[in-house]
Amino acid sequence: VLLLAMALTGVFLILLCVGRYSVPPLEAFRIMGVALFRDGQALEALKAENPFGVSVILGSRLPRLLMGMIVGAGLSVAGATYQAIFGNPLVSPDILGVSSGAGFGASLGILLSTSTLIIQGSALTFGLLAVLMVFLVSKVNGRTELFTLVLSGVIIQALFDALVSLIKYVSDPQEKLPAITVWLMGSLAIIVSCVIILPCIAVLLTLRWKMNLLSLDEEEARSLGVNVHRLRSVVIVLSTLMTGVTVSLCGVIGWIGLVIPHVGRMLVGNDHRALLPASALLGALYLLLIDTIARTATAAEIPLSILTAIIGAPFFAWMLRKTSGGST
Repeated sequence: VLLLAMALTGVFLILLCVGRYSVPPLEAFRIMGVALFRDGQALEALKAENPFGVSVILGSRLPRLLMGMIVGAGLSVAGATYQAIFGNPLVSPDILGVSSGAGFGASLGILLSTSTLIIQGSALTFGLLAVLMVFLVSKVNGRTELFTLVLSGVIIQALFDALVSLIKYVSDPQEKLPAITVWLMGSLAIIVSCVIILPCIAVLLTLRWKMNLLSLDEEEARSLGVNVHRLRSVVIVLSTLMTGVTVSLCGVIGWIGLVIPHVGRMLVGNDHRALLPASALLGALYLLLIDTIARTATAAEIPLSILTAIIGAPFFAWMLRKTSGGST
């Protein structure tokens, strides 16, 4: 985990200088230092000396890199958490329909409005509504079992996927349809505060030692002082909230929450005390690299979901063959 943290720091500093407009490392670190210590006079002098460099570093590249780290860490931690809850290595953060619900909400927002705030708010609202519908559908005799929860997630996800297709069908093919399609492919171009994702990650990290008990029988876990139903409810809410916020801000970015936890297990094992921090660091590192490729490889920015699928699917297939289809 310490080596991953050092690697993430090094890659972050390197990528701060990399892009269509390259900034010399010393100049980039100088701009960062002035901004960090809030030296107004030095910053004005830098703007006069190198206005474009200051604008690129502070106005675009630094916020985007920070956003990439937070989103990658959030999706990876959510994926590892869901896999622990359901005891299934093929589970990803959208298993409860949050991504499909948020996708429908964003599509509806784009269809009815061009306001970014309305689109993000609609995406988050419908993402959380989808999860609420999953819990309502899965409740049988006042109880919710994991099996019915997964099946309900498949049902609600299919429903919202159909509604997204309906929105695309009735959208203006010249303006609205391209905007919906691009948004659904995912991007980090939207720079907003992540005051929800970071606290959710922090709380899940504090609960990570208890997640090892989710694989035990409920009575055995209770004898060790852990209320399994309460723990599951808390971590599901936090992971879902993280995923919903991520999708509402950046669109649907697939494969990270599925693949990265498996890479973490290959490095640190199945103990969630080490797995969750490792997944967070790996996810942040992975999305930093993917986003840099997306914005620099071609003249037009490549949607993130295309790159994550192109890289993630073959890598996941390789892992399955390496482990003979078993658990990693």
